[in-house]
Amino acid sequence: MTTDRNDLNMGMRCVKYMIFVINFMFLLTAILIVTVGTAIGTIFGDFEYFIDSHFFSPAHLLVAIGIIMMFVSIFGCIGAVKESTAMINIYGVLLAIVFILELAAAISAFALQGQVKEMVRRTLNESMANYNGNPSVEQSVDFMQQVLECCGVDSHKDWSFFLQPVANATESDVVVPESCCPPSTLKESCIPYEYGCLDRLQWVVAQSAALIATGAMTVAFVQILGSICAFMLARTIRRTKSLRAARRWQLQQSLGIMTKPHNPSYTQMEKSEKNPDSEMYLPNSPSVN
Repeated sequence: MTTDRNDLNMGMRCVKYMIFVINFMFLLTAILIVTVGTAIGTIFGDFEYFIDSHFFSPAHLLVAIGIIMMFVSIFGCIGAVKESTAMINIYGVLLAIVFILELAAAISAFALQGQVKEMVRRTLNESMANYNGNPSVEQSVDFMQQVLECCGVDSHKDWSFFLQPVANATESDVVVPESCCPPSTLKESCIPYEYGCLDRLQWVVAQSAALIATGAMTVAFVQILGSICAFMLARTIRRTKSLRAARRWQLQQSLGIMTKPHNPSYTQMEKSEKNPDSEMYLPNSPSVN
């Protein structure tokens, strides 16, 4: 009997450890998701004048999913400590909800990839048109061209549509902002960057969206497996607790411990049945005669 009880305790301990390991992995995954979402949100924030607002949604959703996963992991650990099948089942349901959110983030990120090129071309042209009239736009365009080492939309010649040429300039001379030139050439003659900003900014935005989509899909796959494991572990806990109760009942019975309260009337009735009235005639009673 002691061996069986030890086996049950060992099985429950293994279940707890398994839940702790799963939750620890989910906690690390949540931290990674928050880090990736924050990093991509920061990148988009640096180029916010060239990116539509709805492109920020997948990154923000990824951060929210990571935070939710942290609380869900803590909830699962508490359920494991208390050996509560209800809490573990709720934990599995929460994992399934997080899976749906991750799937939504991945689908939205994949859908946005097809809109990147058109959006970037439009926002670049709008920003260059407002370059001289808006200091914030001017600062953003200069930052983009310096960081990405590019100039204009397709080439530096695109600036001829937005900036007025200087006096005595030939047709081949194109006025460009100083941010179009490498720092080493500013003191001499400005040699604009060879590449336009369209392809480079498009690559940054598209790769960020692809990273969100791929990461969300990968984590979602692990998440649904975790949800299935949670339901299986809840069933294991319930079965183990039932076996514990059965072993405890058998031990009580073997030690002669009554699990039901003493009923005097029932005992009195038993005595009356075993000791019938002496005046009652029984077949085995001696004959009066």
